Amino acid sequence: MKIKEIHTYLVRPRWGFVEIETDDGYTGWGEPVIEGRAATVKACVEEMKPYLMGEDPGNIEDIWTKLYRAGFYRGGPVMMSAMAGIDQALWDIKGKKYNAPVYELLGGKCREKMRMYSWVGGDRPSDVAAAAKERKDAGFTAVKMNATEELQIVDSYDKIDAVLERVASIREACGKYFGIAIDFHGRVHKPMAKILAKKLEEFAPMFIEEPVLCENMEEFKEIARIANIPIATGERLFTKYDFRRLLNAGGVDIIQPDLSHAGGITEVKKIAAMAEAYDVALAPHCPLGPVALSACLQVDAVSYNAFIQEQSMGIHYNQGHGVLDFIKNPQVYAFENGYAKFPQGPGLGMEINKELMEEENKNPHEWKNPVWRHEDGSIAEW
Repeated sequence: MKIKEIHTYLVRPRWGFVEIETDDGYTGWGEPVIEGRAATVKACVEEMKPYLMGEDPGNIEDIWTKLYRAGFYRGGPVMMSAMAGIDQALWDIKGKKYNAPVYELLGGKCREKMRMYSWVGGDRPSDVAAAAKERKDAGFTAVKMNATEELQIVDSYDKIDAVLERVASIREACGKYFGIAIDFHGRVHKPMAKILAKKLEEFAPMFIEEPVLCENMEEFKEIARIANIPIATGERLFTKYDFRRLLNAGGVDIIQPDLSHAGGITEVKKIAAMAEAYDVALAPHCPLGPVALSACLQVDAVSYNAFIQEQSMGIHYNQGHGVLDFIKNPQVYAFENGYAKFPQGPGLGMEINKELMEEENKNPHEWKNPVWRHEDGSIAEW
């Protein structure tokens, strides 16, 4: 079996896909993308084609290592996202060849289903209580929301109070034991993060996410000392070496590697195992499409420390198309009582709607994240 064709696609709302074909008729799909830099990642996949053509797609570890180590410059969001999508596609092919889900090839399931959460609110969150109650009524046991709008490095307490009011409204609407994850989104700097984390304690959140950016990972310990809330982070880290630094820095309770950013199934499986040795939980980041979600679930199935999974159905970013539009077997994501069963089909278990993929690719999206500014005109973290 040899790789003979590689095709890339950019489709709404903001996703990128790669299709790898073999000379004996197998096709694998991956989702290589950095939100806002999709065309750049696509170009990186195209640059990697000479390393892939004619290779045996079953030699996943060797191909991964060649893409990572043979280029001299390595790591970073663009290269690791390109590799992630390629890696997903290779695992998809391997599973199809052996007529087994990827998780069976990784050692088999250690759980029967995966707890999921749903997003509520938007970039500037509002009406989150009603949305959270709707998700609860649909069977979800947890939601995630953006905590706040833009915050200066030191800002006013009225913005803090607005966050507390939103979280309080969800707690009141959904009850004491409903899971509330609060994403600081890297918008909050340490001085305000300490205040906000301490004041959120009374609402017993499931976790707070990115209270500060990982470029300031040494500060997680200080925030952890201030507030008894689990801290989650990791969507902006891309290799096992990045996560080693994070785990050694301490203070983090949950890691959130992204299966389309952090080197794919091959690398995230290693990252998850490393976190388990630190008694740190796994909750993969996934505000993306159907292939990325299936890749996450494959790793969740075989990782003891996985406890909840993000998914993007209903998320505010998905305009034009959603997760289920690009697959012909949407029943694979029939959530029940807030849980998903693992895909049963071979490989990643997705039957891709290639016709829609090709139609969308005729007018590739150019999604960019917004540029925010503070009242004084300075750039704000989005």
